[in-house]
Amino acid sequence: MKVYFDSAATTMLDPQVIDEMIQYMGDEYGNPSSTHAFGRKTRVAIDLARKRVAAHINAEPSEIVFTSGGTEADNMAILCSINDLGIKHAITSAIEHHAVLYPLEQLAREGRIKLSIVRVLSNGHIDLDHLRQLLETNERSFVSLMHANNEIGNLLPLNEVAALCEEFNAVLHSDTVQTIAHYKLDVRSLNVHFITCAAHKFHGPKGVGFLYVSNKIKVNPLIRGGAQERSMRAGTENVYGIMGLAKALDLAYANIDQDVSYIRDLKFYMIKKLRETFSEVQFNGDAEGESLYTVLNVCLPETDKKEMLLFNLDIEGVAVSGGSACSSGSNIGSHVLTAIGSNPNRPSIRFSFSRNNNKEEIDYAVSKLKSIYELPLITK
Repeated sequence: MKVYFDSAATTMLDPQVIDEMIQYMGDEYGNPSSTHAFGRKTRVAIDLARKRVAAHINAEPSEIVFTSGGTEADNMAILCSINDLGIKHAITSAIEHHAVLYPLEQLAREGRIKLSIVRVLSNGHIDLDHLRQLLETNERSFVSLMHANNEIGNLLPLNEVAALCEEFNAVLHSDTVQTIAHYKLDVRSLNVHFITCAAHKFHGPKGVGFLYVSNKIKVNPLIRGGAQERSMRAGTENVYGIMGLAKALDLAYANIDQDVSYIRDLKFYMIKKLRETFSEVQFNGDAEGESLYTVLNVCLPETDKKEMLLFNLDIEGVAVSGGSACSSGSNIGSHVLTAIGSNPNRPSIRFSFSRNNNKEEIDYAVSKLKSIYELPLITK
């Protein structure tokens, strides 16, 4: 049996998305910047896709900039804000994705900004009192806090954070890569300046996403060299990627209530099965509270098989993660688990779910995990 519980890393392409993309890989191959009929046809398709995407988050089409994915979108929001808005102070947290942390840390090293790290509570939530204090005691700030953490699933109270930022005239960016298409987001009521998207997190293609840029602010492009994306992002558009993104978003929001209920039930079923199987099991973050319904980070009992746990699960056909897929090539442990004080002597596994999973797969994964714990340690 093969079981895939790593949807926070990427999801399977929906067959309807593939069908949508194939059309633009074959017959509709014109360059959208060309003025002839072939180009005009793909230009119209992109413009219609932009309108569909914007409608789902209550944005204007002109506020949507298609990118190569979430990392580029995060970098663009950060660098363009610092470059163009005269901001010298930034606030983020230690549990952000490296697509946010790395550029902010680089800007701080270069002396271009002062960087403040807001406290994270032991349950993985942001200390909002500390955020207020940082906003009060510094000049106008750029704030970057993710809507849902990709490793532990904690949800940010985005409305409260947005209200704080508005009170202190701060610019707010939220990495919404894990929540776009999983929650109904309304950028008008949120009063956020930037949000980001990666299509492959909701059964769309890899290598495409978007940045929402509020029309309340004006920034210049990060990538220059052409007038594409209304002069906000140079380079020939990834036409079939954009069409796949728009189709995946349409499908996600058409079925969102049903999918949320189904996937949340899977998550709580796994919590129940793990508690029945492991008396000392714990959960990193606020797993049963304000948490992303697609992610469950499990802190298992101590074992001498810790270093080989993911490998052994893989051998048994169970695909899971120890943290962010973007950090899998690093020998450094999870910065998120370190920040919340998770016990480093206990193995932690991230299970992440999609509408393609079922309870039989959970039963299989938990049984294989139990059998791995019961096996004798093999030594030389």
